Amino acid sequence: MFGINGWEFVIILVVAMLVIGPERLPTYAEQLGALVRRGRDLLQNAKARVDDELGPEFSDVDWSKLDPRQYDPRRIVRDALMDDSPSEYSRSAAARAADGVAARNGMSATSAGPAAEPGKAPYDDEAT
Repeated sequence: MFGINGWEFVIILVVAMLVIGPERLPTYAEQLGALVRRGRDLLQNAKARVDDELGPEFSDVDWSKLDPRQYDPRRIVRDALMDDSPSEYSRSAAARAADGVAARNGMSATSAGPAAEPGKAPYDDEAT
């Protein structure tokens, strides 16, 4: 509750009792209770109005999935970087690198993919 632990709340109550005094304390406590009740009623009425206006198709929506407090940017980036399905770019880059290694090792054109003609330098037509 507002980042206040139990002991801090007790100290605030004691200081409030000393500052307000025993004569006015019951009146202020009653006003605070009425304010809290009005706020709770206002929130319940607003929720009921939203449910009525949205209709029955939105009654089964799990709103906790839309809570912005659950989004951790570190987790989102980690999930994006550790994606199991490689993209088209990384697959083609890996295939080009394997072709280049196979060509340097002198493998045949059938196992290394398209090879350059003898006397010509190999090139990648997708790179330019």
